[in-house]
Amino acid sequence: MEVALFWIFAALMLGFGAAVIFLKSPVSSALSLVVSFLGLAALFLLLDAFFIGIIQVLVYAGAVMVLFLFIIMLLDLKTERARKLNIPALIGGLMVVVGFIALLVKLLPDFHIAKPALARPVNDVASVGMLLFSDYNLPFQIIGVLLLVATVGVVLLSRKELK
Repeated sequence: MEVALFWIFAALMLGFGAAVIFLKSPVSSALSLVVSFLGLAALFLLLDAFFIGIIQVLVYAGAVMVLFLFIIMLLDLKTERARKLNIPALIGGLMVVVGFIALLVKLLPDFHIAKPALARPVNDVASVGMLLFSDYNLPFQIIGVLLLVATVGVVLLSRKELK
């Protein structure tokens, strides 16, 4: 059952990830990204990483995507106009896709999903919190400042000029 759920959620993520790229409306792309994030959270839950799965939903599908939608609506982005087809870029992209599929076909028959046997129960929240605020405190603070600067930048860019 877990293998079937893995493939369902993986296909869901790939489908909506492709929708992020191919949809013309920025709002539709952002909502497709939310569904892709939810599929990733489900994969974390299948791996018994409950805390990471819930944080994936709360932080990425919740807070970050609300910020993205706020930025999209604040900048008043319109549907993208159709552009001319770039043949070299299309050929390069298709070569990458074919190479990736060939690699998957070669590697997947030898791939087996196995759960690690834990000798003792792990407190997920405490271990993540200790790592976040001890070893990764500086990157955590830098990401917070970058999000603040991006939000202030969007507000300044979208401001109407006073005449």
